[in-house]
Amino acid sequence: MHYREVDASREFLLRLETGADWRTEIEEFADLEGIDAAWFQAMGAVQDAEVWFYDQEDKEYQSVTFDEPLEVAACVGNVADLDGERFAHTHAVLSRPSGQALAGHLNAATVFAGEVYLRAFDDALVREHDETTDLDLWL
Repeated sequence: MHYREVDASREFLLRLETGADWRTEIEEFADLEGIDAAWFQAMGAVQDAEVWFYDQEDKEYQSVTFDEPLEVAACVGNVADLDGERFAHTHAVLSRPSGQALAGHLNAATVFAGEVYLRAFDDALVREHDETTDLDLWL
C-alpha cells in the first residue's frame, strides 16, 4: 500500500462550458490556478463520450464511443502530473434515458452542462510508470 497525508488549502466550484471537452476543462482550470494535485467530484450531462476500459490481461485500454446525449450521474477523479503536464484522471458513470448505466475511464466528452467540486492539495502528485500494472500511477 502507498499512502501519504495531504493538506488541502483551496476548494473550488466550477461550471464547465457547454461544447468544451469535459476532461480538458478540468486540466485547463488546474493550469490556470497552478494546481498540481487535487481530487474532484462532478455531475452534469454530455453530448457524447469516449470511455476507456483497461484490459488487465492485455494491459491495454479499450475505447468505446457513445455518440448520444448522456447524464453524468457520477464523476470522480484526481489531478496529478503526468509527463510534465497536468492530467485529470477521470472516471464516470453515465446514463441513458432508459436508466441504463455506462461507466469507465472518461477519456473525452463534449459538455452539455457540468458542475465540479475540486479540492486542491498543497503537495504535488506525480504519476510514474508502474511495471506490475503497466499503468502510470501516483506514488
